[in-house]
Amino acid sequence: MAFCKGSFFFIFLLCFLLFLCNCSISVSAGPNYRDALAKSLLFFQGQRSGRLPPDQQITWRANSGLSDGQMAGVDLTGGYYDAGDNVKFNLPMAFTTTMLSWGAIEYGKKLGPQLSSNREAIRWATDYLLKCARATPGKLYVGVGDPNSDHKCWERPEDMDTARSVYSVSPSNPGSDVAGETAAALAAASIVFRKVDPKYSKLLIKTAKSVMQFAIQYSGAYSDSLGSTVCPFYCSYSGYKDELLWGAAWLWRATNEVYYLNFIKSLGANDGTDIFSWDNKYAGARLLLARRSLVDNDQTFQPFRQQAEEFMCRILPNSPYSTTQYTPGGLMYKLSGSNLQYVTSITYLLTTYSKYMATSKHTFNCGNLFVTSNTLRTLAKKQVDYILGENPMKKSYMVGYGASYPKRIHHRGSSLPSKERYIGCEAGFQPYYYTTNPNPNILTGAIVGGPNQNDFFPDERADYTHSEPATYINAAIVGPLAYFAGAL
Repeated sequence: MAFCKGSFFFIFLLCFLLFLCNCSISVSAGPNYRDALAKSLLFFQGQRSGRLPPDQQITWRANSGLSDGQMAGVDLTGGYYDAGDNVKFNLPMAFTTTMLSWGAIEYGKKLGPQLSSNREAIRWATDYLLKCARATPGKLYVGVGDPNSDHKCWERPEDMDTARSVYSVSPSNPGSDVAGETAAALAAASIVFRKVDPKYSKLLIKTAKSVMQFAIQYSGAYSDSLGSTVCPFYCSYSGYKDELLWGAAWLWRATNEVYYLNFIKSLGANDGTDIFSWDNKYAGARLLLARRSLVDNDQTFQPFRQQAEEFMCRILPNSPYSTTQYTPGGLMYKLSGSNLQYVTSITYLLTTYSKYMATSKHTFNCGNLFVTSNTLRTLAKKQVDYILGENPMKKSYMVGYGASYPKRIHHRGSSLPSKERYIGCEAGFQPYYYTTNPNPNILTGAIVGGPNQNDFFPDERADYTHSEPATYINAAIVGPLAYFAGAL
């Protein structure tokens, strides 16, 4: 009997310890990537311009910008407001579209039930970009809304009373940068819709080719053509050669036409870089082209693989060639203005190149640092987890995700009462802009600019460099979130 009692006590103690172990595991299970993925895509509904569909889930938004394009005698309704304002800037919008499409191409299966939401987000942008490219022969429309007057107002897009000016580039006022990015977006999207909507896909690639030819034939920066309309908001600081490379790389991926490969070789776009963003596309283009070397074992693309790995060596924290700063909490820190845009874009490249490396069982060296697929994956996961709350402030930088997240984001629609009454240009500043109260409308899924170099986030509406969300921040993280959600 003593033996039986002892055995019973031992089994009871073992079960109790296992129970405690299971509890601790559930508490520290880590981020819910599937939830974050769904919310990251829902965010785009809050940025919609135009006539909203019946299934709109962010219900505090309503129709807006229904006269967009009228000042030029064309229909330019639709698309997305870039961030917390009410302007449609096509350079960042097209980049947003390219990144959403790349995410669908690389991580379609891992997106699971969110694949349809991803396609929906892409199509809301491409429908608009097609209008911009096809409305007037010989002209590409690149934006709607006067940013200078818009930024003097604090009003919902539904109440806009500022001029909805229309901007374009043409042979006499070129914009190879915005045209190259538009071509990239349409070409990438054509791959996404190739099987599910072949007719739409053909229209996308046909238009992409036309816009790319325009970018090549009439070279020049749109910043020079449009001046204060796009600067300092979305100046093409990196020039336009990176967009020509990026656009040609996507058209090569979508068509396999040797014309684009020959153009890429003739371009001589060999500038080194340690950044990837709506402005600077070199790293993304090289990684896209490097896929042919790793996955398809085509040595023609070996120089792009080398450039892609030189970029990684500038990013990895333990690399002797690293030029990337990290916060004490481990967040990649590139620039003070909306730093998370660089984090999400570079993280996309980390997960995607890690995937290519795993497929080909490839490794490389950064000096004495041996780099494997897991090296890149680990760093990418650290960045995603930091954004989702595993950071010194224990704060999620995705609105509506986790127990603690930004409540006072720099966003007009989110911060103003919804559909109650008309609030004009200046009437929104007092009391809504300057109040310390939380925003009345939750822009679910929005990722803000993020903390400073010391991991601190003040959560102040006026601090737009840290508290403003943007479409291109979210677009780049969709792929990594799908990657980690699919690994569960």
